[in-house]
Amino acid sequence: MGVSHRVLSVLAAAAVSINPDDPLAGLAVGEQPEPAARDGWTTVSVRAAALNHHDLFSLRGVGLPAGRLPMILGCDAAGVTADGTEVILHAVIGDPAAGGGDETLDPKRSLLSELHPGTLAEQVAVPARNLVPKPASLSWEEAACLPTAWLTAYRMVFTKAGLPADGGGKVLIQGAGGGVATAAILLAKAAGHTVFVTSRDEAKRKRALDLGAEAALETGARVPARVDAVIETVGAATWGHSLKSLRPGGTVVCSGATSGPNPPADLTRIFFLQLNVLGSTMGTRDELAALVAFLDRTGVRPLIDDVRPLADARASFERMSQGELYGKLVLTV
Repeated sequence: MGVSHRVLSVLAAAAVSINPDDPLAGLAVGEQPEPAARDGWTTVSVRAAALNHHDLFSLRGVGLPAGRLPMILGCDAAGVTADGTEVILHAVIGDPAAGGGDETLDPKRSLLSELHPGTLAEQVAVPARNLVPKPASLSWEEAACLPTAWLTAYRMVFTKAGLPADGGGKVLIQGAGGGVATAAILLAKAAGHTVFVTSRDEAKRKRALDLGAEAALETGARVPARVDAVIETVGAATWGHSLKSLRPGGTVVCSGATSGPNPPADLTRIFFLQLNVLGSTMGTRDELAALVAFLDRTGVRPLIDDVRPLADARASFERMSQGELYGKLVLTV
């Protein structure tokens, strides 16, 4: 008589097929195999996870070929280890040694849900070094919002932009309303910098002012003063304005190009005014720990648009695909 082997499973939101035109057609919310922790990895019981546009890109097949399906989605989460430690997960899977001390520069780096099952599940396996202690001051929902958009904004504002460490700088944030831009407004303001923002949407400009922006302008409008740095996630539609808004020697930090990836370079302005153009992607585990400490110290908190149980993940994906959000979408376990 044969021996029956029961495959352990977890509730998860997973990509089961790729559809560039209708990404939600490939989303399945149900049972998936329980993640296995390999050598040097550990398993975390998820308490809350947050959605990102990366999840929709994955369902469209961007960075996730059909050969890797099914794949549990999600990059952001906070949860509890087997010994009861409350942690926040760093989503970058990479070797710091291969990147000169920075895992985001590892040529083989990936994010959770690209090569390894992601965070939109009852459990997730990650390298042990990817755990950051969660302070008691942050709720599970708030902590779950940090590893992608907020970490990206933190690296741009604090590591890349070259703003004065003790505040007093001027920064322009293009595209108010996006997840990274919203985080950058709150972080830069809390660090003591003067923040200008742009948006085509009047309601988003008003919200930016409510968050502490000094001025909220129509896209392309002249800024009140030349800035030390620009946080650029829009791309072609705002690139020229970003360069024109910088003081001589200023820095534009780019982490996205939602309006198009190939803006005119304007090389004459770049070399004549000695402008710095820097790319930025995600952040390191140490930067995530620094971000968590900054929020713990200052009281700054992520904006949360909606919280639902993991079982209702499809409703959150539908809301994200419609695009009209003001803050993060969080799923709880």
